Amino acid sequence: MKLLHKDIEKDNAGQVTLVPEEAEDMWHTYNLLQVGDSLRASTIRKVQTESTTGSVGSSRVRTTLTLCVETIDFDSQACQLRVKGTNIEENQYVKMGAYHTIELELNRKFTLAKKNWDSVQACDAAQKADVAAVVMQEGLANLVLVTPAMTLLRAKVEVTIPRKRRGSCTQHEKALERFYEAVMQAILRHINFDVVKCVLVGSPGFVKDQFITYLYKEAVRQDNKLLLENRPKFMLVHSSSGHKYSLKEILCDPTVTSRLSDTKAAGEVKALEDFYKMLQHEPDRAFYGVAHVEKAADVLAIDTLLISDKLFRYARRDLTQLSGVAAILRFPIADLSEPEDESSSDDD
Repeated sequence: MKLLHKDIEKDNAGQVTLVPEEAEDMWHTYNLLQVGDSLRASTIRKVQTESTTGSVGSSRVRTTLTLCVETIDFDSQACQLRVKGTNIEENQYVKMGAYHTIELELNRKFTLAKKNWDSVQACDAAQKADVAAVVMQEGLANLVLVTPAMTLLRAKVEVTIPRKRRGSCTQHEKALERFYEAVMQAILRHINFDVVKCVLVGSPGFVKDQFITYLYKEAVRQDNKLLLENRPKFMLVHSSSGHKYSLKEILCDPTVTSRLSDTKAAGEVKALEDFYKMLQHEPDRAFYGVAHVEKAADVLAIDTLLISDKLFRYARRDLTQLSGVAAILRFPIADLSEPEDESSSDDD
């Protein structure tokens, strides 16, 4: 997220002008927006026109509107953010008080005004990514940063690798070297080793091993101190392919979760795993559903609270089947296991 302008008063009222530059920025914007905020952005409006002959037609025009925010709809799969509200500034196409929906777009600025800004920071998403991953296969690699919110694709490397020919592997080996070089440059360009604690390198077969051998050899040849000093951060793991979806299986690998035990991303995965283990082995210390969790909170029994974006603005979807909220308790409470009353069914 790029910050273009900031005007915040001493009472924390004011506005900022931002430009979302990547998909994750839409998620951060979603977390910034609140009902009652003022949002100014470029949008498309369908307007009716009347000709001199009296015939009526319609056309779509681009205009800039300022809305008082009423509803916020975020599609986490498509990373699309739609904001509906009433127009609060004079506009030649839209009457004051008329409803309109703005769909915020990547690389198009918007201005957000609040009566009270808190300390939420949205412009340093990559600075929160303490895990990086390279999933690869021959000729394909995806470099991803893992943040507390979601995975962020930083680079995709594709190089055509000719097949080995009988009696000659020259073209095959040259193409592999170009591929490995491109992946190495992507790592140098997109990974901040001051923040990243672990770099996962996954592939089927021996592709990962061959790449790491190339990486270290080149680091020594070029006297690249950055790679040499951060060599312990690289971890080789198995993945079924070089496609981005293989990252999920890597992060579920027990050896990986053990290595990442002190990172933010792994902390979220571990919390959910701990909940399911507790639910299986000590059910009186694991509860889900709003009513049960509220009762546990009333007696100060909650040790770990898990909330999905169904009830709080969060990108992880694993809790939706648990009514959106779950808790691990400090001590068992047997009577909480009774069925929830009907008043809580609407929360599911």
